[in-house]
Amino acid sequence: MHRRTWMAALAAAAAMGCAGMAAASEKYPSRPVKIIVGFQAGGPTDVVARLVAKALQDELKGAFIVENKPGATSNIASETVAVAAPDGYTLLVAAAPLTMNSFVFPRQKFDPLRSFEPISKISSAPGVLAASPQLPVRSYKEFEARARARPSALSYGTTGAGGSQHMATLRLEQLAGLQMLHVPYSGGSSVLTDLIAGVVDVAFMTSTGAMPNLEAGKVRPLAVAGPVRLPGLPAVPTFAELGLPGMVSDSWNGLLAPAGTPKPIVDRLAAAVARAVKSREFKEALVPQGAVLIGNSPAEFKAQLQAEVVHWSEQFKKVKIEK
Repeated sequence: MHRRTWMAALAAAAAMGCAGMAAASEKYPSRPVKIIVGFQAGGPTDVVARLVAKALQDELKGAFIVENKPGATSNIASETVAVAAPDGYTLLVAAAPLTMNSFVFPRQKFDPLRSFEPISKISSAPGVLAASPQLPVRSYKEFEARARARPSALSYGTTGAGGSQHMATLRLEQLAGLQMLHVPYSGGSSVLTDLIAGVVDVAFMTSTGAMPNLEAGKVRPLAVAGPVRLPGLPAVPTFAELGLPGMVSDSWNGLLAPAGTPKPIVDRLAAAVARAVKSREFKEALVPQGAVLIGNSPAEFKAQLQAEVVHWSEQFKKVKIEK
């Protein structure tokens, strides 16, 4: 075959492939879409996932169904999506542990970057260090003094070794020179229940999940691990104000698909998320809880995930995780 004829044939085949992908995108979704969540129903990530599911359903005129698969610091859900068919009918609403879990579970069966097509980072929320009402401290400085005076006497709850709550507390211990007892739980609601009851002394809470309890005084907020004070907790200082500018904890949520999902479908979902986060429903549900709504592009979200993997690689070299 003449080279020019060969090139023309290749171009025609490529055009047909693009046309097929575009057609698939136009018909999408033609059947129910599963949105997998790696955390318990009713938790912060689940709340975001259900808001996203409703928004996508309204805009794309198809069924989007949230399915909770908690466990292994969200790895069960992530693996389910990583091995799913890359056709846009199985999605993942992920959280911050996605980019750190490979350092905790080196045998996990997926890669946080290569196994997924990033669609959009939905929201971000700072962590809040909260104390049990049973602990006789009224401020972060009082807590720090008590923890320093009694090494390993105070306990902190998390959703598991190597998770975002655990890493935030380890970071605080490093920066402030503290030593506490780690008590891991299977879910955030269990941490909150025992924090209220005084079973554990402190915990980093996601502002979007714990704000009602923080505002009601069921647990005592001590400091915010974000750049500014939260509107719902105007009297609670940031760690930067307290002299610990490096104490930052970002509890984000984002939408991803299996690697190889057609770009037209990824782009269509990303555009829908970008519009959804501007809606009154999203703002009323999440902003009062301290969330920042984002809705960025697939390329922007991918770059952020890559940067986080590098960051956590460096952080995990500094600490020992015992599982």
